[in-house]
Amino acid sequence: MKPVELNRSQPEAHQLRLQMDVPATLGWFSGHFPTQPILPGVAQLDWVMAYGLELAPGMRFSAIDSVKFQRPIVPGSKLELNLQWDAQRNVLSFSYALLTEQGEIPASSGKIKLCP
Repeated sequence: MKPVELNRSQPEAHQLRLQMDVPATLGWFSGHFPTQPILPGVAQLDWVMAYGLELAPGMRFSAIDSVKFQRPIVPGSKLELNLQWDAQRNVLSFSYALLTEQGEIPASSGKIKLCP
């Protein structure tokens, strides 16, 4: 259940930037929550891992170093996901920003430890 990719760039070999649309039809919104659907944190982390492994092939999840959810992501949102892989520390850093008419608004960020 991935978002719709609108644009991607790789400024450096260890970085990936994705712009995406989060349609209301994604299964992640089902029941979370019925009166005001929001994208679960586990969905955000799932996408980080799915796209992050493009930067760190052969690696797998080990632990969450830190995560901060700052703003809810609602159906129909436009997002930018920035990923950075630090191979020396085996850390995948991420940040999500809501793309709005007012500019980028931080939504969540964190660091995930990976292992071979």
